[in-house]
Amino acid sequence: MAALPCRNSLARRDFLALGAAATAAALLPGRAFAAIATGVKLHGLSAFGDLKYSPGFTHFDYVNPDAAKGGQMNFAPPNSTFNQSFLTFNTLNSLVLRGESPPRTELCFDSLMASALDEPDAVYGRLAESVTLSPDRNGFRFSLRPQARFHDGSPLTAEDVAFALKLYKDKGHPNLSQVLRHMTEAVAVDPVTLDLTFNGKQSAQNILAIVAMPIVSKAFYTVNDFDASTMKPPLSSGPYKIGRVAAGQTVEYERVADYWGRDLAVNRGLYNFDRIRIDFYINRQAAFEALKKGDTHFREEFTSRVWATGYDFPALKDGRVVKREFPGEKTPSMQAVALNQRRAQFRDVRVRRAIANCFDFEWTKRVLFYGAYERSQSNFERSDYKAEGLPSAEELALLEPFRAELPPETFGEAVMQPVSDGSGHDRKLLRAASRLLAEAGWKRAGNFVVNEKGERLRVEMLAEDDGIVRLFSPWAENMKTIGIDASIRQVDSTQYEQRQSNFDFDFTLLAWSIGATPTADGLEILYDSRMAKTPGMRNYPGTESRAIDALIEAAGKAQSRIELVTALKALDRVLRARLDWIPTYYLANHRVAYWDMFGFPEQKPDFGFPVEALWWFDKDKAAKIGKA
Repeated sequence: MAALPCRNSLARRDFLALGAAATAAALLPGRAFAAIATGVKLHGLSAFGDLKYSPGFTHFDYVNPDAAKGGQMNFAPPNSTFNQSFLTFNTLNSLVLRGESPPRTELCFDSLMASALDEPDAVYGRLAESVTLSPDRNGFRFSLRPQARFHDGSPLTAEDVAFALKLYKDKGHPNLSQVLRHMTEAVAVDPVTLDLTFNGKQSAQNILAIVAMPIVSKAFYTVNDFDASTMKPPLSSGPYKIGRVAAGQTVEYERVADYWGRDLAVNRGLYNFDRIRIDFYINRQAAFEALKKGDTHFREEFTSRVWATGYDFPALKDGRVVKREFPGEKTPSMQAVALNQRRAQFRDVRVRRAIANCFDFEWTKRVLFYGAYERSQSNFERSDYKAEGLPSAEELALLEPFRAELPPETFGEAVMQPVSDGSGHDRKLLRAASRLLAEAGWKRAGNFVVNEKGERLRVEMLAEDDGIVRLFSPWAENMKTIGIDASIRQVDSTQYEQRQSNFDFDFTLLAWSIGATPTADGLEILYDSRMAKTPGMRNYPGTESRAIDALIEAAGKAQSRIELVTALKALDRVLRARLDWIPTYYLANHRVAYWDMFGFPEQKPDFGFPVEALWWFDKDKAAKIGKA
């Protein structure tokens, strides 16, 4: 059975730390971003002032700074961002809502700052050599590295950065424009000085998402349409550039040997393969066969049945392919189903709860998951933000102003999903589901339940591939048992993305990560009332709640990690009581298989697993297995 690879837009962590005069302040535990010194050149930033790397550091601890350059990785990406697709592509522009692009185009672009994957919320300078905060903390002056260059040799200047950010605010993918809405000015003071100004309504962490954004060329997009769905590679400046492309089938990223930033501390030991190749397959079995034949060199396995029974092919038996698990990240994990409350039949929480009762996780784990996966209870699973037990006094202080509009369950023990008897058809849970439907006004009429107008309760479950159909099928059968007219609609990747982006569905599944230190911008994409009407956002249920909006605002204003944890635990209680999302399941580890031709640091960083950037080609290993 399959889990979803993650479409993890703002889960991409690129944040910062501090410069010389402010280092002492930055290292004080619990200091908020808002308390960082102003008027001082900083070499980085962090959400709450906790930094690991001092000015002048030479490389991140989790890399091999002397990793060999060379070789090729044929890579099956386990996650994606913005408009990227795992199954096909018809554009090379990942930065707009239109079209489907290939994963990892982001490798071709530089950003102002780069993340440290062994810290939960720290970023350090890439294009930016330093950043200075204005006294009112609404302005940021970036000093850029004068050596920065695009791949055609032209300089990358402050004018390009200002142009890119204004372009995204106006025309970019909603995940970009949403983050930039509080930016009022982006001004190139001179070729190496950039000023960003905000309206004062931004969260303290807002800048951390902005400094991670890819920077495009003003000259290129002055003569090329940014909105176009095109196979013309954009001019870029990062460690890779787009090489050979076969639309919808293959894309290759070629390492730029004279990349201007190759010796920066944030890049040393990374981006080691001469070529990264991604092939696209319509179904999972074809993709798995590619691994077995050696056409794919690295694959993360999301199908429990295959992991349990399929890894018995010759290359694995003779040791040419390695099958192993790596620890998961220490970041919140969400995989959940949304029922689209823009449609009247799903607005009553009793209907949503009845449908949740029809998901027999215990049976699914035993029969489809081969004992893998655990039941999710929270949108912040595997993190300190998951609510447990009764709310604390601090949580209650945030929740009490909205008591009248919140379900009573919000104020009791954190809501848990029901545990079945594992039969696949738990009569007790299904009877409870039938009672909930009856209470919500759905009465039995023959084989179906109907409302007072005689209309059936219909649920169309939207699926993208066969693995998700297998997950949904027993769920649909249980819904039919209690009179719901349930069906499964499997569509191709293009239709799937379009229907999700335009909220054209009843029932859909989302896997998502919002990073170790969730920002208000990332939370808004999923939960904010304004996002319920914004195409391309991930507020799939259509949630509109003053309480949720206020809790997101509280998280954005958090002045310490303790305050952030409190706000998110309160938000978790509300989401679970409202059942805007039905939690499904999660896996603690990465299950991967790879041809034994790579080197990598054995100690994996806690907040990311970008093997295509961290690993390197080992010539001696490759020669032993005939892959040199």
